[in-house]
Amino acid sequence: MVNARIAGLAAALPPAYDQGTLWTGFFRDHFGASRGAERIFAGSGVRRRHAVTDIAIGDDVSRLSTGERMRRYGELAPPLGHRAVTDALADAGVDAEELGMLVVASCTGYCTPGLDIRLAESLGLRPDAQRLLVGHMGCHAALPALGSAADFAAVRGRPVAVLCLELTSLHLQPPCGDAQQVVTHALFGDAAAAVVVRPGEAPAPGLRVTEIAARTDVGTSGHMTWDVTDLGFRMGLSPEVPEVLGEHVGPLVKDLLARHGLDVPDVRGWAVHPGGPRILDAVGDGLGLPPTALAVSREVLAEHGNCSSATVLLVLRELLGGEDPSGPVVAMSFGPGLTLYAALLEPAGVLQTGLTAARRTRRPDPGGAGR
Repeated sequence: MVNARIAGLAAALPPAYDQGTLWTGFFRDHFGASRGAERIFAGSGVRRRHAVTDIAIGDDVSRLSTGERMRRYGELAPPLGHRAVTDALADAGVDAEELGMLVVASCTGYCTPGLDIRLAESLGLRPDAQRLLVGHMGCHAALPALGSAADFAAVRGRPVAVLCLELTSLHLQPPCGDAQQVVTHALFGDAAAAVVVRPGEAPAPGLRVTEIAARTDVGTSGHMTWDVTDLGFRMGLSPEVPEVLGEHVGPLVKDLLARHGLDVPDVRGWAVHPGGPRILDAVGDGLGLPPTALAVSREVLAEHGNCSSATVLLVLRELLGGEDPSGPVVAMSFGPGLTLYAALLEPAGVLQTGLTAARRTRRPDPGGAGR
């Protein structure tokens, strides 16, 4: 059992855009007024998304070179990431100088010196703080990043900050009739989400990271791709993905729970990455969950879209926004491989301060830029 706990959790979001406005103001013309594309947008389960690009006023990045898109990433990612980590540190009651490691996960941009180094400077990390960059793992990167953070905190006895930051809007592709591209552009949004992991003194505020588990089906690796092209990164997404995930999610989660004397009915909260409505349906069917079990995931999809690696942390943030979990929480994310990750999180004690208190006193951010 890992002796580390999630003690702080926060998000930073760029401006929000209504899905219908995005369709009528840009994507309808972008996809040639296609009725099929319109149906995909309407059935995406997304009401609004956040983006650092303002295509509503003509900021069409679809013809930009990959180099220009990376330049924008280098400008836009650091301040967004700084806000998310700063708020997570405050939530955890940890000073930046206490951090022993900063973990940064992103698959939507690269620069050197990297985002991790830029944040080490802006946050004021100690010179001996270690850094880990988790790159190009896609939507499932948050949980392996969390696992590395928990291991470090448990062994070294120092807090760790984990940042998942994705600017998917920088990778808008030129117009085409490919249904996979329509699905991608109907679903994805931008976000930064951060957690702070502390050595797990118990009882203590937060959720203990009990175990991280993974399952990869290399035979279906072509079902989900993220290719670097001259015009940004291009998503490949097979319609068979939900079926494959549905096949593997049951064995992964049930084996994880069984190792700790638990079963699916014992779980009190599900933080499932909402890759799309069909993926959530497949997870629910694969685990035999009631429709209400994934309501928070569907709401995050509706309000933020699919924000790649940051999304499961957004779901966990909302899941913990009400009453304290009375028992175990399972977080799940999915990505290229095809890879499924699951985390078993358990209450570390009576949650009266820190993480839960911050949730209870959180105020809505009218501008969509705060926690």
